[in-house]
Amino acid sequence: MPEQNFVKYSKAFMEYLQIEKNVSPYTIMFYQKDIETFFAFLKRESIHELEQVDSTVIRLFLTQLYEEQLSRKSVSRKISSLRSFFKFLEREGLNTGNPFSLITLPKDKKAVPTFLYKEEMEKLFEVSDLTTPLGQRNQALIEILYGTGIRVSECQGISLKDIDFSIGTIFIRGKGNKERYVPFGRFAEIALETYLNEGRKILQEKSKNEFDALFLNAKGTPLTARGIRVILNKMVDDAALTVHVHPHKLRHTFATHMLNEGADLRIVQELLGHESLSSTQIYTHVTKDYLRDVYMKSHPRAKD
Repeated sequence: MPEQNFVKYSKAFMEYLQIEKNVSPYTIMFYQKDIETFFAFLKRESIHELEQVDSTVIRLFLTQLYEEQLSRKSVSRKISSLRSFFKFLEREGLNTGNPFSLITLPKDKKAVPTFLYKEEMEKLFEVSDLTTPLGQRNQALIEILYGTGIRVSECQGISLKDIDFSIGTIFIRGKGNKERYVPFGRFAEIALETYLNEGRKILQEKSKNEFDALFLNAKGTPLTARGIRVILNKMVDDAALTVHVHPHKLRHTFATHMLNEGADLRIVQELLGHESLSSTQIYTHVTKDYLRDVYMKSHPRAKD
């Protein structure tokens, strides 16, 4: 294929992802890299036309990827990227058919997400000194992370204007610039009001500049995602928990506790900001175990 065609097709596809699909720059970078890898392969194999790409060519490409000892996850991502690319070319009339449409790869088995039990969460809620600005901030932070299930990057990005106390919601900017509103409960509301009315004002005074970010660090500047992780690790140590806790585990905990209490799977999907239901369904494995445990402990005919 002429080099100028590769540049033209690739650029058109990237513009489509950015403008029509609203894909994040980070994801676009991976698409670009995957397509460049494939075109480099075609060049080495002296394949100059896209119409020449068939199942035999694709099998040869897959063989090369496995010889490079790429993980199945990486190979699956490349195939997915190329499937989307050829689908775009077909739609635009730049290629007839999509040779990747029938190529499937078995997915890696997803690990069942770990979560915290309610008793463990209660310990985390009790460690902050609510008489200090940082303690008030930390309490608001963990109430929001657990109470909404948002990602740490989403938490870091919350600004003051995103919070609506009148209806109890927070405006969230998620992955791929997707936006959603998430509700928060009474405990989070109390923690937020205390922090905003007291602790945050004191922290803000430590900086020469005013910031719109909800969460500030000890110097009065916006708290980073890494800062959130450091805070959480310290809270875990203070609570004397023996389990490893990361911000995403609070997201897993939120989803698991919601489903255990009977929340609809699609509602949890919406709250988490998952594009597909399959991303949320992984939590049903946890809840099934929970339901079986309750059954075995409770039903008269379930045990000896």
